[in-house]
Amino acid sequence: MEQIKITVNGRELIGEKGETVLNIAARNGIEIPNLCYNGKLKLYGACGLCLVEAENSPKLMRACATVAQDGMVLSTKTPRVQKARKIALELIMSDHSGDCVAPCSLNCPAHTDIQGYLKAIANGDDKEAVKIIKEKIPIPASIGRVCPHPCESHCRRRLVEEPLSVAYLKAFAADNDLASDDPYTAVPEEATGKKVAVIGGGPAGLTAAYYLRLSGHDVTIYEAMPEMGGMLRYGIPEYRLPKAVLAKEVEAIAKLGVEMKNNVKVGKDISFEEIKNGSDAVLVTIGAWKGSSIGCVGEELEGVLSGIDFLREVNMGNRPEIGKNVAVVGGGNTAMDACRTAVRCGAENVYVIYRRTRAEAPAEDIEIEEAIEEGVEFLFLTNPAEIIGDNGKVSSIKLQIMELGEPDASGRRKPVPVEGEFRTLDVDTVISAIGQKCAPTGLDEIELTKWGTIVAAKSTCLTNIEGVFAAGDATNKGASIAIDAIAEANEAARAINAYLLGMPMDFPEPYYSKKNVTAEMLADREKKARAVMSVKSPEYRRNNFDAILNGFTEEQARGEAKRCLECGCHDFKECKLIRYANDEPIAPERLAGEIHESFRETKLVTIERDQGKCILCNLCVRTCKEEAGQSILGLVGRGFKTVIKPEFEGSDKIEVCKTCGKCVEVCPTGALKLLK
Repeated sequence: MEQIKITVNGRELIGEKGETVLNIAARNGIEIPNLCYNGKLKLYGACGLCLVEAENSPKLMRACATVAQDGMVLSTKTPRVQKARKIALELIMSDHSGDCVAPCSLNCPAHTDIQGYLKAIANGDDKEAVKIIKEKIPIPASIGRVCPHPCESHCRRRLVEEPLSVAYLKAFAADNDLASDDPYTAVPEEATGKKVAVIGGGPAGLTAAYYLRLSGHDVTIYEAMPEMGGMLRYGIPEYRLPKAVLAKEVEAIAKLGVEMKNNVKVGKDISFEEIKNGSDAVLVTIGAWKGSSIGCVGEELEGVLSGIDFLREVNMGNRPEIGKNVAVVGGGNTAMDACRTAVRCGAENVYVIYRRTRAEAPAEDIEIEEAIEEGVEFLFLTNPAEIIGDNGKVSSIKLQIMELGEPDASGRRKPVPVEGEFRTLDVDTVISAIGQKCAPTGLDEIELTKWGTIVAAKSTCLTNIEGVFAAGDATNKGASIAIDAIAEANEAARAINAYLLGMPMDFPEPYYSKKNVTAEMLADREKKARAVMSVKSPEYRRNNFDAILNGFTEEQARGEAKRCLECGCHDFKECKLIRYANDEPIAPERLAGEIHESFRETKLVTIERDQGKCILCNLCVRTCKEEAGQSILGLVGRGFKTVIKPEFEGSDKIEVCKTCGKCVEVCPTGALKLLK
């Protein structure tokens, strides 16, 4: 065969006469984006992505349909090519109706592959489930118990009956894996010789340390408290998160080679400067350990505690003298933890004081409900006006009666005082649980926001100091839920790894295709009730700190996981279309217009076709005809209305489809799926 030479992106390539530009480039390791090309099929040139620009040529060429000529000088990334390719992608995506990933994953702050690990749980493979979870969350048994699961409110199963119990299933799989003889253990990459110091051993610090260690870096965590875990260890009550569970997960991180130094306070036991000088990068994850003040007269009295301090003392084995009557101020989950802990510490009358109604309370409804079951009395639409003392100690609290006015900046109706209306309660202790603040002691060089949190760049988590990063409750907007801290720690670990390896720290938001799904679209799905986990009785719960959840049975967990609708694309990780769509920023919405009807069909019996994901590349039609020799699939309609549909002349064609599957193999977008 006669050889020819062409130049692509400055590289001289050897090809054979009659070969296409795309073939020669691919054989030499140069990928030219394409969605409709297959070397086994006749040239087609439908998708418009494989454009190249030839020297001294006024027109762009399609590499898949252009036969290479000796001496050609080509480029795949000129401004003209990139502009044309971007438009082609935007046109395709503007008519593409499908979910790249499930809405639960998109709305998990850490973007865990929920669909993936639920499928593993449904199949009885808890180790595989944990492997998937630990791509984003290194402490799943702990997080599964305490996460308020924002993912569940976006679960499409809610359009059928109820969302899946995602968080508890995570804990179920992680518990089984921890108890097994061979729990999942990731293997760190080859050592880089780089050293990272993490200041703070809470969920953010542990998460970042885990992923940085897996990247091959030496990691040391400096923690001020006696044990690792941060607020998970010292802020979450034992009845919600048994500390033995957390300890096992911390131990697993330590076994990877993460060095953990407890009882080390920066600015006291070691200076920030010393840590910086001994490390190639530093991550600050000190959390928010200072309780917010109530802001009323008398809060300096003995017997006024912050919720954070109260919970920490109890978790450390100390039982503060709180008396018989306790008032907890606040309506969030910390307030719920504090009031329920007060019950377990022997208080006979526990009141929750919240200035709005139950509907506006940020605490999970189940937390409020269980607190009521345990005897806590909720005084909604009340606000502390004064804490009254006797000989310097709390004796009562005067409450201002409130009513809801107009909505405030948060969208909630603003509580306003009812003039002249008050109520007084006799109390021995007042616990303030209205917020947490960062206390960056010993970190004087780091720039702070006006709220006293650390200024950290979005995505990179970089502070004002070279090589110093920050993540978690100590940054920007302040304290939030643990999964938010973990999500930010993932970003920090990614940025630090890039920084240490001398790579760009530019991480644009990924583009995903999303589908609007209504209840009507899911009307044919069989209704299956959400699994209900049993809990210990209120009478039992009041008197101890035993875990209140009894856990799922094997049957419950597997059945619950099988309720997953598998909304995300089965072919997402292999999808060429979404990979190309993320090479450069695209904006398909600017080309919005009429789109093809989205429907699924199973006439091929063993193959499901999703018309919403079809881009008319015609690979399946051509493969069916040229490779399988069947012509079962074909183009129907003309112009924009064209779609691909199967046509059967007899039942024998169905039998052919059952054993073939060649069309599924070549589909570049996940529009075709093999059914079990």
